[in-house]
Amino acid sequence: MIIPSIDIMDGQAVQLRQGRELVLEAGDPRPLARRFGRVGEVAVVDLDAALGRGSNALLIEEICGLARCRVGGGIRSVEAARGWLDRGAERVVMGTAAVPDVLKALPPGRVIAALDAWKGEVVVKGWTEGTGRSIEDVMGELDGLVGGFLVTFVEGEGMEGGFPRDTVQALTGRTPARVTVAGGITTPEEIAWLDGLGADAQVGMALYKGHLKLGEAFCAPLTSERPDGLFPTIVTDEADRALGLVWSSVQSVEVALDEGRGVYHSRSRGLWRKGESSGAVQELVDIALDCDRDALRFRVRQSGTGFCHEGTRTCFGEASGLPALESTIQARRESGDEGSLTRRLLDDPDFLKGKLLEEAGELADADDSESAVQEAADVLYFLMVALSRWGISLVHVEGELERRSRKVTRRPASSPKDAGKETGGGETAGGGAE
Repeated sequence: MIIPSIDIMDGQAVQLRQGRELVLEAGDPRPLARRFGRVGEVAVVDLDAALGRGSNALLIEEICGLARCRVGGGIRSVEAARGWLDRGAERVVMGTAAVPDVLKALPPGRVIAALDAWKGEVVVKGWTEGTGRSIEDVMGELDGLVGGFLVTFVEGEGMEGGFPRDTVQALTGRTPARVTVAGGITTPEEIAWLDGLGADAQVGMALYKGHLKLGEAFCAPLTSERPDGLFPTIVTDEADRALGLVWSSVQSVEVALDEGRGVYHSRSRGLWRKGESSGAVQELVDIALDCDRDALRFRVRQSGTGFCHEGTRTCFGEASGLPALESTIQARRESGDEGSLTRRLLDDPDFLKGKLLEEAGELADADDSESAVQEAADVLYFLMVALSRWGISLVHVEGELERRSRKVTRRPASSPKDAGKETGGGETAGGGAE
């Protein structure tokens, strides 16, 4: 897989050659994060913090809200690492501070150890000082303490001249942790080769210069059994519920990533921008490869009547369950039907508040499973009406729960009788309370 890279200096996205020479400035990193985030995790590096001459922390925290980020640069303590994980980073990337005593205090799956090497020797202090240790030596010391290794071949960084394949093959064979390779990667073939080893390709310069397109880089590991080279593509909503099955090409994926919308390949018409004529357009959330690298999933934010050309939400019929209830509440919200309970609840906040409290209490007092199901259904209905008043959906709530689940700092949960005794409050569902 490709891991696009955003290096930040003085609030701007930049690219350096061998960590020293400024090659290009790419401006505001936020649009890059939105685009790169459509293909998965993005590596965000605070160069100012790494060099000890400032910080872009506030900007990077904002970027963590735009994309799934692995954050690096100047993270030299347990407290700093936990701070970034609490602020929304998927993972932290640690260099010289990635030592056993520090790593033992952090969740291994959320930490990547950065190993910068010059011709096989691990180097530190901005790549200026050798350590006398090999990449293999350091990997052996840290195995089991991190979820991945970022191996940067400094001699190839920003040079777009490839990387030492024999070395990479040996490294991936000696550790169960996921290896990410950086430095010199510039072709789809290199990305596919790395993926075949179970490794990722961190790419910056080639993307910024346009020598490597994001779509072709993302599709590099894919294989197709069809003579036309198309890939089956499952389209889902934001909650991963299937909307339909379509086909994609490398070209359609590239256009989808550039435009941020659902764009596919029609076997009869070629490039197909969903909703161009019907108005049922799709905002692209992200794209993922399946485990066998022969199919895609497009996660989209669907507008209009739905995905299907027959006017239904899905190609398998109308929505059911909570999505159907959400659509019904939205329809009541937009209508002038004064006789419906939903309309009355929307128009009378005090009435809605009372029903929420009443039904939550009845759920808490339920004394058998059947009653619990019935009361929970009532609570969900009134909850979804309350969300509708603010123009939000359960997807937004799921996103907040996901954000909380990434936190590693835990606070004790408090009971109602403890209200006012704690200033910090307690963890909520999804917050990872233990």
